[in-house]
Amino acid sequence: MTTRKNFKRQVRARAARTGESYTSALRNLRPAPSADAGTDADSPGSVRLAVAQTPVREDPQDAGALRASGREVRSLMREAGARGARIVHFPEGALCFPGKYVMSADGPDTAGPADWDRCQWPVLRSELAAIARLARELRLWTVIPSVHRLTGPNRPHNSLYVISDRGTVVTRYDERLLSRTKLSYLYAPGISPVTFDVDGVRFGCLLGMEIHYPELFAQYETLDADCVLLSTTGVSPGNAAAQAQGHAAANGYWVSLSVPTQHSATAPSGIVAPGGDWLARCPVDGSPSVTVAHLDDSSAFAAASVAYARPWRRESRAGIHTGHRVTDPRSQDRTAAF
Repeated sequence: MTTRKNFKRQVRARAARTGESYTSALRNLRPAPSADAGTDADSPGSVRLAVAQTPVREDPQDAGALRASGREVRSLMREAGARGARIVHFPEGALCFPGKYVMSADGPDTAGPADWDRCQWPVLRSELAAIARLARELRLWTVIPSVHRLTGPNRPHNSLYVISDRGTVVTRYDERLLSRTKLSYLYAPGISPVTFDVDGVRFGCLLGMEIHYPELFAQYETLDADCVLLSTTGVSPGNAAAQAQGHAAANGYWVSLSVPTQHSATAPSGIVAPGGDWLARCPVDGSPSVTVAHLDDSSAFAAASVAYARPWRRESRAGIHTGHRVTDPRSQDRTAAF
């Protein structure tokens, strides 16, 4: 274990020094495998990721609906585990996506501040605890969105819980850039990005409308994320899919887009490679499902994006062009003739 930790430390140090991703630095430091060595799937710096799509229910007062959502999540966790996934990623609202009218203290016909005392908190906690127990049983990292209760009278956070393969919450991401409705009526915003590592692959987390903010994706690039997990429910589906591809290509990392089954006909959940191509997508028939992809640099396009495009962009942003600038008057004159 100590040897493994030291090796990971060396890889991280190289990545920080050269601008490479973790997986690229790992490829340069790891000795070539022998004929009987395991595959990359068994080594640090690569991981099998499952992304899910589930139906969304809007009423956290409905204990039966919360339990049904929990059962669906656990069923898909078992499917992901059976397909060899090490980590599974769920959409915003996988357990419940509270509606502004359902929760309104001003009545069901008026949008207003949410009355969170109506939420079936004991049932929600029970379902999350059951998910954590199954994560431990399956040895499956599980990223599950839920409402995170704060001390009253503060509103809760809209959050992503990261549950390890030992069944413990290792971190939590709270949505930072909320929609107008969420900010006005439902949630308190979070304050910081969150990363976590699984088998040497670093993940970042985003939620909801944050797909519209390229600066958040760029921030995770500077934090050496290899993959960003984006859970959403309230965005235009086709727009979300196109933006996920753009963020992956622009930043040279994988993006996992997890959306509800209600959007599957036009934008099913899926995983985008660093070059911007879809690696895997869920069915378009509206069914609860998971799809699985292996995150490594096995494709030439992904390898080029991770190993070359990303470091070059970092150098460009750091001012590598400064030394190549010229003082030619024709460069300064914006009205110079042809």
